[in-house]
Amino acid sequence: MSPAIPRLVVAGTASGVGKTTATVAIARALRARGLRVALFKCGPDYLDPTYHGRAVAGTSHNLDGWMMGRDAVLSTFAAEAAGADVALIEGVMGLFDGASPTGEEGSTAEIAKWLEAPVALVVDASGMARSVAALVQGFAGFDPALRVAAVVCNQVGSRGHLDILRQAQRSPPVIGGLPRDQAQRFPERHLGLRTADEAAIPEERFDHWGAQAEAWIGLDALLEIARGAPALPAASDAATSAAAPAASDPTAATAGAAAAGAAPRRARIGVAFDEAFHFYYADNLRRLEAAGAELVRFSPIRDARLPDVDALYLGGGYPEVHAERLTENAALRAEIRAFAGGGGPIYAECGGLMYLTEAIRTLDGRAHPMVGLVPAEAVMCEKLQALGYVEVETQARTILGGAGLRFRGHQFRYSELRPAATATPPSPGAEAPLPIEHAYSVRRRRGGQVAREGYRAQGVLASYVHAHWASNPLVPEGLVASAAAHRKERVVAGFEHEGGKAGRKDQ
Repeated sequence: MSPAIPRLVVAGTASGVGKTTATVAIARALRARGLRVALFKCGPDYLDPTYHGRAVAGTSHNLDGWMMGRDAVLSTFAAEAAGADVALIEGVMGLFDGASPTGEEGSTAEIAKWLEAPVALVVDASGMARSVAALVQGFAGFDPALRVAAVVCNQVGSRGHLDILRQAQRSPPVIGGLPRDQAQRFPERHLGLRTADEAAIPEERFDHWGAQAEAWIGLDALLEIARGAPALPAASDAATSAAAPAASDPTAATAGAAAAGAAPRRARIGVAFDEAFHFYYADNLRRLEAAGAELVRFSPIRDARLPDVDALYLGGGYPEVHAERLTENAALRAEIRAFAGGGGPIYAECGGLMYLTEAIRTLDGRAHPMVGLVPAEAVMCEKLQALGYVEVETQARTILGGAGLRFRGHQFRYSELRPAATATPPSPGAEAPLPIEHAYSVRRRRGGQVAREGYRAQGVLASYVHAHWASNPLVPEGLVASAAAHRKERVVAGFEHEGGKAGRKDQ
């Protein structure tokens, strides 16, 4: 068993009940008291962690049962919560919602049970009185192995309303709530909450919600509950092994080399990071560093030149929102084309894939020229095009490693790829084949449908899949190895170039 870490899961009865607002408010209030707060997010979400980071001026880490597996969840939590006075884990969707309608896999409940953490249940109490008891009792009694220790009522109309809710629901107790406040709510975008950048959300809004939590929620009671959590269960011995997971069980992957600390630097990897690209799992970046990569940020919106790097990592984000600015930066797009032409490894996910296409076609019908390494257009659609967990198996050698490599991830997108010549599907509901190699076999977690994906050309590998590399530590190792190999090629080419110049001078 590991030392006890005070911890509390902030779960909800459903999506949209205010889990993020409650988590941010509580974290901000505790930080204002001088406490060190570690924050985590259940599930694959990229956006909520940006609010966590703003609330405590730190990094929030994802804990996903289906993509990571128990050992990696426990190892990540133990490593990132070490030294904190309290850890808050925000749930995903409703408490019991996950990858399956009949099981707890991928749910907040699964993570809470693995961490042996008490749960504070967030309820949207607008228009509710005694009915709060029926709702809470259903959640509290659904799984006897899970401890729902407190209730936080959101959208409370007044102090009197909160008193009624407290009287109606006594065990587990309503330890407070947050008042209805439309003026201070966090803005949303088509993927959910808008990224918590300072330009969109002022610091005063976080202060506001922290003050509300201090005034309306029994923080001392919450801390007492969190401090009552037992010693953290230990991950299995596999969690400290750098071995790859068995092909038949990708969730057996572990912290591996990441847990062992950073290796000597082998290569430099450029990471696209700005308003258009910022969807990265902190754990993935940590694994790259542990494998020997130095990560160097650059902006596809503002930078005219690439940094001196040996590989590129283009994550997801909102390239469609910033399509005009990305198009205007023709110099950087040319740099990326030249980098690929020189054999440089480029790994791209979702928004990064869109950026590598010939154009992004926005909802107004306009086509915005992009890098042009993937012969297709990324066409924005009114409706969601893909949502859910997937498992990937590589069908050929890629910059991530050999064929047969398995890992897990998820998709959440409003765009689709169409051949650039027509930018329209061949028939309603069908997708035209793209003139590029497909290196992935992608199987959906729900339904089991298999599709070919993973667009490969030269050293480019681009996909709509957001991968979590805890599902197979060989993936970041492979990417760093490809970067290191390209680094050696660049060094050799540099020596030959200099040698050629010297020879010409001697003639």
